Amino acid sequence: MSVNQQRVEGRGSRIMRELSAIRAFIMRDIDLTKRYLGWDIVWLFYNLINAVIIGLIGMSSGAAPDYAGKQPYVFYLLIGAIMWSYLSVLFIIVAETVAWERWEGTLEYTFMAPIHRLTHLFGVCAFAVLYGIVRIILMMGLLVWFFHIDLSNANILSSLVVLVVGSFAVVGLGLIAATLPLISPEKGAQGTHIILAIILLISGVYYPISVLPTWLQGAAIASPAYWALTAQRKALLEGAPLSQLGNEMAGLVATGAIFLPLGYLIFLLAEKYAKRTGLLKRSG
Repeated sequence: MSVNQQRVEGRGSRIMRELSAIRAFIMRDIDLTKRYLGWDIVWLFYNLINAVIIGLIGMSSGAAPDYAGKQPYVFYLLIGAIMWSYLSVLFIIVAETVAWERWEGTLEYTFMAPIHRLTHLFGVCAFAVLYGIVRIILMMGLLVWFFHIDLSNANILSSLVVLVVGSFAVVGLGLIAATLPLISPEKGAQGTHIILAIILLISGVYYPISVLPTWLQGAAIASPAYWALTAQRKALLEGAPLSQLGNEMAGLVATGAIFLPLGYLIFLLAEKYAKRTGLLKRSG
């Protein structure tokens, strides 16, 4: 066997090992979800009722932004509630991966395992996206039924593309937030929720960002959630094709291109610091 053949086989073996590890991380998180299924049902129910309440507020207010098209204002609010449920759960799963590892007592084993860190994080993020998509489908179906929403004018293809593209930037933000529980075992998890609250404030989830103070409107431009929400409302309320979502897609791609590699780099630096200072043990 030639040297080149050996290299090719060795490379193929490494790829298969990493793919197997990705699958293992996804299956591990599925098993964790099954273990705590009761809590997952509780939070899904809570998010669903919260969205219904927001929709009922919209029905009672009668207000409608000019750009909401002919759809009732309630759908404008429901899109915000549904998308925020997806984006927030995606952010939380990624941001709290270290906290969960520490809670389960597997943090040190996972970070010392002979696998690439990118493989580990890709498995976590893949599960987060799959989990979020299942939740958003359930919520969308129930809310459309409850409020008798007309989707005949909605562009589902544009909506799905926005959902996928928007996930990358949010994952990047989640990776940045995940470093907090890594370097601060006692207070880091609280910090992730503060970051999530700031994103909720500036992204126009339930209101146009024009009502924010001027200095916060500038911050909204850096939020991938703002671009995702704007694009989803155009796709679902106005039936906009991808060709009419150029600015929003550019915003999503730009924030993803910034936050995803930045989040990965910051996570690697935080991992090195945690290993050097002995922060991987369960007690922190």
